[in-house]
Amino acid sequence: MLDRIGDKWTTLIVLILADGTLRFSELRSHMGNRIAPKVLTQTLRRMEIDGLITRQVFAEVPPRAEYTLTDLGLSLIEPLAAIGDWAEVNAAALLAARARAGDSSAT
Repeated sequence: MLDRIGDKWTTLIVLILADGTLRFSELRSHMGNRIAPKVLTQTLRRMEIDGLITRQVFAEVPPRAEYTLTDLGLSLIEPLAAIGDWAEVNAAALLAARARAGDSSAT
């Protein structure tokens, strides 16, 4: 389960959908189009199977689907925000430790 909720795309999708329901293209746009449509589709399907989001399909031309966090998905917002806060507070210390270890990604 930690692999699933720790996935960078799942975390980002939860935080984006915290503000409300979005269509696929709106969600991808909020992600800065940094995610391939195929990867976004796969991630959304896994999240739906896990009960983190619901997908509502509208019989229109072209077809339209909207994604919304479930109560289970909403319950992830607070823990993810706490991790984000921790990372922000400790970013300098983490980068300094990487630099001391000779990690080239420390910058």
